[in-house]
Amino acid sequence: MSAPVFVDHGVPASLAPEATYVLGGAEGRHAGVVQRRRAGERVDVVDGAGTRVLGVVETVDGGEVTLRVEDVRHEPAPTVRLTLVQALAKGDRDHQAVEAAVEVGVDAVVPWQADRSVVVWRGPRAEKARAKWSATVLAAVKQSRRAWLPPVEEHVTTRALAARVRDVVAAGGTVVVLHEEATTPLADVTLPEPALGADAPPELALVVGPEGGISADEVAALTDAGAVTARLGPHVLRTSTAGPVAVALLSDRLGRWR
Repeated sequence: MSAPVFVDHGVPASLAPEATYVLGGAEGRHAGVVQRRRAGERVDVVDGAGTRVLGVVETVDGGEVTLRVEDVRHEPAPTVRLTLVQALAKGDRDHQAVEAAVEVGVDAVVPWQADRSVVVWRGPRAEKARAKWSATVLAAVKQSRRAWLPPVEEHVTTRALAARVRDVVAAGGTVVVLHEEATTPLADVTLPEPALGADAPPELALVVGPEGGISADEVAALTDAGAVTARLGPHVLRTSTAGPVAVALLSDRLGRWR
């Protein structure tokens, strides 16, 4: 069984095997108090930016867990940045979509205030809702044992999303809008070429609409900006399902699951 993962953005860059490392704060409490980790158990700590510390618990003192470091690994950044642009949806369906998409490998999440979104983010509610999405992402990263923590970006309107589409396409990326009336299967969409060693890899953004679907005006605005439309298959999926399924298919095409 794989070791449980805890996230600490402050993992020292100089950490090396046989060193002692103390996991504290909220993650230390989660490990020591909630999960009751004990001496001798294996634990991974990641910094959310590719570093993974493989350790063994030496002592537990309430919310502080002391580990003996066995190894430190640095997992490379993706050569194509896979982003989910998820429309806000009611009944926590957007949370379900984000959670599953992170588990299957998405690299970033963008909340989208679509025309037909029943849920509206404004003022203080927007920051609170975004924080909830971030908590969902963190839990999904730990569940899936990932070393990279996908950011939850600022929520966008359709106008702002169209501007982002232009930027992504201009930089050599691809934006795919899932739409039930599209004639091109997702499997046939041309993907951006991987950028090996680049500071900013090309982006492959996937746009998923709300329960009521994406309006014709939105499709026009996004495709005019350079996006392409695609369909998943013969069935119409819920907004909570479409994104994760598409991310899984694209992850396979990108060679991440091979």
